[in-house]
Amino acid sequence: MFFDLNIKGSNLENNIKLAKEASFYGWNHINFSYNVDNFPDALDFKEDLNNSLEDVINFDYTLEIKSSNINEIRKSVNKFRNKSSCISVVGGDLKVNRSTLENIKIDILSRPYFRRYDCGLNHVLAKEAVKNNVAIELCFKDVLKSYLSHRSKVISNFKDIYVLYRKFEFPLILSSRAESIFDIRTTHDFIAFFKQTGLTDVEINKSFKTADNILKYNQSREDLILKGVRRVSDEA
Repeated sequence: MFFDLNIKGSNLENNIKLAKEASFYGWNHINFSYNVDNFPDALDFKEDLNNSLEDVINFDYTLEIKSSNINEIRKSVNKFRNKSSCISVVGGDLKVNRSTLENIKIDILSRPYFRRYDCGLNHVLAKEAVKNNVAIELCFKDVLKSYLSHRSKVISNFKDIYVLYRKFEFPLILSSRAESIFDIRTTHDFIAFFKQTGLTDVEINKSFKTADNILKYNQSREDLILKGVRRVSDEA
């Protein structure tokens, strides 16, 4: 099963085009990502989108939060936690990276290397990712849309994250962050790219499984009382 939890969502018509292209290229599930301002409007046409894609591909929404204000991020997470199958925070700022990895209500720290000369992670932050089960997301588009020294630096940051990943085994997911049909690649090409940057087949397949686990976990998040304790029905 091939999962992409970060395809940029827009209007109904464009989402349908992106979803059909992704399905044609071998993807089984995609999440359309929306920022805090656009997420409520996207919920309004989600049923229509579901009707159009029922026999095409599985999909859901990711709330993507991009802010340097820690309190603002926390408020957005609390507001939309039960309305979204996945919550992602765009990193780059070390304060944001740390607060995100310390927050058990957040699913993904996306692009901790964003606009940085280093990868945005260290041993301390890697341990927090493991402790709170927050996944680190690497985006293919950061390489696809970059050039020369900048592209080289992004790939170098990927490799630094791989080193920490193998040592601490925090959750890792890979996404396209596609905005148009021209950004989407076949699953074969997607896997081949990340293999060239240093990941193994096993690690790549594990990243897809991690994405699946995030979605399954959040389906029953409302029944979680605290970590390790879940509310069950009398029939169970």
